[in-house]
Amino acid sequence: MVASKMTLRVQLLVLQALIVFLVTLATGIVAGAFQEQALREAYKDRMQAVAQSVAALPTVLDAFDDAEPSTTIQPIAEVIREASDLAYVVVADEDGIRYSHPNPERIGEKVSTDPSIPLSGEVYVGTQTGTLGTSWRVKVPIRDDDGTVIGTASVGILESELNEEFTANLVWLISAMLAAAVFGVFGSAWVTSIIRRRIYGLEPHQIAALVKNQETTLHGLSEGVISVDGAGRITLVNDAAARFLGRDAADLDGASAAEVLGDELTTVLREGEAAGRPVIVGLHVLVARSTGSDADGGEIGATLLLRDHTELHDVVRRVEAADAIIAFRQRFGVPKGLSAETLDRVVAALAARPDASATEIGDDLDISRVSARRYLEHLASAGRAIRTLDYSTKGRPSTRYRLHGAV
Repeated sequence: MVASKMTLRVQLLVLQALIVFLVTLATGIVAGAFQEQALREAYKDRMQAVAQSVAALPTVLDAFDDAEPSTTIQPIAEVIREASDLAYVVVADEDGIRYSHPNPERIGEKVSTDPSIPLSGEVYVGTQTGTLGTSWRVKVPIRDDDGTVIGTASVGILESELNEEFTANLVWLISAMLAAAVFGVFGSAWVTSIIRRRIYGLEPHQIAALVKNQETTLHGLSEGVISVDGAGRITLVNDAAARFLGRDAADLDGASAAEVLGDELTTVLREGEAAGRPVIVGLHVLVARSTGSDADGGEIGATLLLRDHTELHDVVRRVEAADAIIAFRQRFGVPKGLSAETLDRVVAALAARPDASATEIGDDLDISRVSARRYLEHLASAGRAIRTLDYSTKGRPSTRYRLHGAV
């Protein structure tokens, strides 16, 4: 509910800032872990080198045969400890009795931790708690000239000192993390502004409404709509256009316009046709219009509009056919009120005589003189019969008819 009240700008900024924070934090944790490991490895290498150097010093080896070995070993161990910046350098015999210690009062006492590993000839590396506290230490065996283990050399640094050094080294790491987070937030704000410009500053609900309205309007149109990008690929097609082309709309998305539309529609698309050009596609008679975007015969990037005039074309054809029939009938056919069957009978009766009057044809066909006269006059006006006047009768001359071409 809260997220819906936030603007898209704020949502994008918060989400990106959160991602930057989490990534920076994870990176810092990993870097800190690697730094601690590196610090321990560095101290381990230093402690091993110091311990092995002490164990191999001829002065230390010779001192093991003295009545008071600590008198010789203690000063040497302290000098090495201070020079190496370590917490302690302890040398003990095979019984675990110390010959050196940072606290001289501990000399002569038994070591506080188990010396069995170095006395067995192995090197020990690990954390143990001794008289000075918990420390990260290395223990190595001390061997005489014959290789026999005669004591141990233990070197270490307190965990507290190790942690202090690690904490001090974290300052620059935390500073770097904070700087990265700040730059990340500013970068997020910049990316957010770019995204907002790309979507014309619209909010998500506005974008959803536009998409929904576009889908409803586009697919509800009876007119076909096809949009093509600069590479000549179809980027948008509605249901009407897919129906005109006899294809599925999903199959047309991303297809090559030249392959799908054919030569005529591609020409309209490329050249543009504001008024509309009739094009026959399958069983459809379409009027195609296009904005056109020809660039010297190169890339296409336009919208093609297709309007189906198939039904109108059929109506026009029917009207034209009806007009032709009417015109033919008016010229050669049977006028209104006359029967083609009766006309044929009149023609047959007239053909049976050299000539005849309307009364004679009426008597032959058993129709009235007036009806026979209408059929005969129609034949005469159509040029199929010849009309003549007979002056041999008393009174007014009568009209006689004979078929055209009859002798």
